[in-house]
Amino acid sequence: QVQLVESGGGLVQPGGSLRLSCAASGSSISILGFSENEMGWYRQAPGKQRELVAAIGSGGRTNYADSVKGRFTISRDNAKKTIYLQMNKLKLEDTAVYYCNVLKPNPWGQGTQVTVTS
Repeated sequence: QVQLVESGGGLVQPGGSLRLSCAASGSSISILGFSENEMGWYRQAPGKQRELVAAIGSGGRTNYADSVKGRFTISRDNAKKTIYLQMNKLKLEDTAVYYCNVLKPNPWGQGTQVTVTS
């Protein structure tokens, strides 16, 4: 099991930006192990199912949900065992709890709340 901790959420106005971070705990996975995993950012809005919004492969290839394409950017720093989600031009509908995880069965962390409000 990989232990992941998300951070960077907050309150922001529409059109604003936030950068989320997700770090794997030191003892739960090695740098090599982390680098070999496809990672993703998910979000869950109130009353809705959790959805995958961005993914990054071991080689750096990225994929995005249509709803965030062109506004969000996922990246990774394997040496730090960390992935990031740069969120620009935020919309009200981006409000959700954001989670990161490996793209295979693994426990969920606590997530980080992103609230977009005017």
